[in-house]
This record gives sequence, C-alpha cells and structure tokens, in this order.
Amino acid sequence: MKHLLFALAASVAVMTTPARADMVDEILDGQILPAMQALVDSSQDLAETAGRTCQPDAAPLQNAYSQAFDDWTRVSHLRFGPTETDNRAFALAFWPDSRGKTPKTLANHLRAADPALLTPQGFAQSSIAGRGFYALEFMLYDPKFANAEPQDYSCALIAAMARDIATTAEAIQQDWQHSYAAQMRNATGRYHDKTEVKQELFKSLNTGLQILADMRLGRPLGSFDKPRPKRAEAWRSARSQHHIVLALQALHPLAIALAQGDEDLVAQLEAAFQKPILRALRLEDPSLAGVADPAKRFRIEALQQEVNDLRALIESDLGPSLGVLAGFNALDGD
Repeated sequence: MKHLLFALAASVAVMTTPARADMVDEILDGQILPAMQALVDSSQDLAETAGRTCQPDAAPLQNAYSQAFDDWTRVSHLRFGPTETDNRAFALAFWPDSRGKTPKTLANHLRAADPALLTPQGFAQSSIAGRGFYALEFMLYDPKFANAEPQDYSCALIAAMARDIATTAEAIQQDWQHSYAAQMRNATGRYHDKTEVKQELFKSLNTGLQILADMRLGRPLGSFDKPRPKRAEAWRSARSQHHIVLALQALHPLAIALAQGDEDLVAQLEAAFQKPILRALRLEDPSLAGVADPAKRFRIEALQQEVNDLRALIESDLGPSLGVLAGFNALDGD
C-alpha cells in the first residue's frame, strides 16, 4: 500500500508542478541530471561496500546492489549520447542474454582465476557479458556462483565488478555534465535544432515503453503454451516486477514534461500511465513466475496490453504535438 500511495502522490506532484519555460531544461535539470547523479552516488556506495564485504548473502552488499540497480533502471531508457559511448549501457546492463554468455563468461573467469582481470584496466577490457548488474546478480544470487571456488578470487571478482559499475556510471555522468547537457540545451553538436532534441527525448520515451512491453513483459510471457518465466529480467534477485514499476514511474514524468502546454494531452497521459502503474504494483509477483500460471498470467498480459495502449497514445498524440516521429531506436536491428 505504501508503494501505491507513493505512485499516486508522485502523479499529483507532476500535475501540480508549474511548467518551465523550456521543456528541455526542465527534463535535464529535473529528471536526467539528478537521476544520473543518483546512479553515480549509489554505484560508488556499491563499490565501497563490495570492497569491505564481498559475501554474497551480506545484507549491506545486497542492499547497496539493490539501490544502484534501482538507479540504473530509472535511466535505462536513455539509450543515447553518453550511454552509447564505449558501449557503456551494455557494460552496465548486458540483457537480454539469449545465448547464456554471462554465466559462461563468469565460469571462465573463476576457472582461470587470472589476477590481471581484477585490475580496473583488465576488467574494463574483459567481455561485456561478464560486467554490470546482471553479471553481478549471478555472483550474488545464483547458488552456483555465490558459492563458487576459489572463494578468495570470487570475492575479489565481486569487488572488481562493483568498482567497474561505479567507473562506468561516473564516465556517463561526466559526459552529461561536461558536454552533452549543453548540446541538448543549445541544440549544438549532434543536434541541428530543438526539434531534433525533442525527437531524441521522445524516442527515449518510446524506447522505454518498447523495452517494457517486448522485453520485461514479452520475454517471460512467451506464449500461452510455452511461457518463459526464467527469461524474466533479474528473476534470480526477484526484481522483475520491481523493475516494471520503476520504469513506468521514470517514464511518466518524461511524458508529462514533453506534453507541457497541452492540458488535454497531459490529462490523457496521466490516466494512461496510472493504469499500468497501479496494475504493476498490484501484481504481487516479484519474479513474474505467474506467467506459467493461467490464473495469474492474464494479469501480466493485461499489463502488457496497457503498456502497448500507452505507447500507441504517445505515438499517435504526443509525437505529432511535438512535431516528431518515433524513428529508429537503440533496439531496432538487434
């Protein structure tokens, strides 16, 4: 119930906040830059915590991991600019892993026990499948890896992974602070005018909804005859439902900011976001195991449909109001 009240209060706050003169400044200063700084802070805390205690079942380590992963999920739809550089988004979040590269990579690391891998430079040059939050999830929550031998090397590997996450998050934030935010404010660099900036922001909103519908929900749903619960995002740490809620709550204010000045559209978007947010909060299915239970599956399918309806509204109404199209995004062609 606390989560439900928080979601409703957040929506009221969005509706009552006065519109700024420039929507790009509003989105940068009120959403993107603070969220990126939160990711830096929590990732640094994760690295420091892992440096002190690397026992996978240690509450301080799991809590630090959870907070940093939350903060990444809140910005994971911003797949442009600083997150594209050097494949940083993939270094933080190599998912989906349809070929099982992450456990294979981690098993190879543990088998080789190479000290050179544990240096910041060595780890940054290693396979991207063994880096980031999903790889660290295996080390903390999968019994095969959480109890892996040699324990000393496993411990050091966890610390190296956490440190690499913090370094990557810092690099993303530095690019935002030192150059990319200014490019968006002034429509310079890769942008020719403010319409292209709005197009980028609109595309990230659309991308976030596509990830929700097709990946966070679609992958575990599979088909009625062949559900795929083990394809749910972060199911080992029982974060699958939580990520859906976080993503919707992060996309909500972005959509409202992009619709500023059109009260009717803002009202439509508010209603369209509240339906999936409330349904996601009420699922009571942390790992989305319910996709394999016909009595629970329909609730997850209904949530997916509401996300698709929301995406259709954004493409049909919000896009034209901004004078932009969805265009290609980071998921196209994958």
